[in-house]
Amino acid sequence: MEIDDCSFGRIKIDGHEYTRDVIIYPNRIDSSWWRKEGHRLQIEDVGDILGTKPDILVVGRGQYGGMKIDKGVEDLLRTKGIELRAAETPEACQIHNRLIKSKKIIVTALHLTC
Repeated sequence: MEIDDCSFGRIKIDGHEYTRDVIIYPNRIDSSWWRKEGHRLQIEDVGDILGTKPDILVVGRGQYGGMKIDKGVEDLLRTKGIELRAAETPEACQIHNRLIKSKKIIVTALHLTC
C-alpha cells in the first residue's frame, strides 16, 4: 500500500484518507492505532506488529518528531531481528514508499501530529 500524501493530522493511503494514527500492515490498515502513552512507543504498543513478523518496522514519530521510542522497544526489535527505521512522519512516509517495492515484509506505524 502506497502513501499518496501526508500532512499534519492526515494521511492518504491508496486513495483513502485517514485522520488518526495508523499502522500499515502488508495486507491491511489499522486506522485506530493509539499507544499506552500518546507520545511514547513502548513494548506494550508493538504486540500486534510483532505478530506480523516484519523484516522492517518503519515508525513515523510525528510531523516534528514528538513521539519518543523507548529503548526497550529498540532492544526487543533487535533481538527479534527486526530492523527499525524511525524518522519524522513525512520522512517515514518516503521510507515506507521506497521499502514496499522490496521483497521484505514492511510494517509502518505513523503518528500523524506533533
